Amino acid sequence: MTDPIRLAARTLGETGPRVVFVHGLFGQGKNWTTIARKLAEDGHRVTLLDLPNHGHSPWTDRVDYGDMAQFVAAEIGLLGDPVTLVGHSMGGKVAMLLALRWPELLRALVVVDIAPTDYPEKGGRTEDPDEEASPFAAFIEAMQSVDLDALRTREEADQVLRRAVPSTMVRSFLLQSLVRDGIGAGGGWKWRLNLETLARDLGELRRFPAPPPGASYDGPVLWIAGANSTYVLDEDRPRMDALFPTTRLVRVKNAGHWVHSERPEVFLETVRRFLRQVEQ
Repeated sequence: MTDPIRLAARTLGETGPRVVFVHGLFGQGKNWTTIARKLAEDGHRVTLLDLPNHGHSPWTDRVDYGDMAQFVAAEIGLLGDPVTLVGHSMGGKVAMLLALRWPELLRALVVVDIAPTDYPEKGGRTEDPDEEASPFAAFIEAMQSVDLDALRTREEADQVLRRAVPSTMVRSFLLQSLVRDGIGAGGGWKWRLNLETLARDLGELRRFPAPPPGASYDGPVLWIAGANSTYVLDEDRPRMDALFPTTRLVRVKNAGHWVHSERPEVFLETVRRFLRQVEQ
């Protein structure tokens, strides 16, 4: 595996049960800040992690779920108490694998709009001819096409991304990782994403690695899916139940893959109710 590293982490709240959030592809811990603040106000200690090759965490020579799960497990171990682990998309696969390998680290698990399955590179997951394949390769190509040396403003980068990323919400999400490389407005630009390695290993990220033989996580599991998303289908449920037999699935209306961004109030209340149950 990749040599052990420390992940960038930020904790909100000083006392109370612990909750740890793990972001998806192209994200970073700060994407969860608004929700984390609300949970901290409720009396939780909420830790936001940046996965390798994202945000402020180190870059590695490969993208591998086993590595990421071990890095996150090491950070949770340092917290000293079992946590409720929340993971979205790629982070949800990391969270699932961690739960199956190190269940003693968790009080409960929340998986957001991802399933323990492999996803196709081309073609959708339904018979709908209008359903597009995963757009992530196109997103990486669009980000790589931004001429960072000539770039003057974030708005210019937004224009470059527009064709490949028509959603204003998704472009805003991606552009959070575009930062000034230096001090002051005169500095250049850089991506806080290891785009070259992410592009090379994108096929690995579409997979769900085989869990340990006979493994299952028997703790409380909340699965939150966007009703308009095809990342969690009815055909995924047998595998979900086999690995996570106490799963409760909630589908959020009028939400797609980024359910926590599209319906934040519903997402927050759903998580709050689950936390009240598992923390009794």
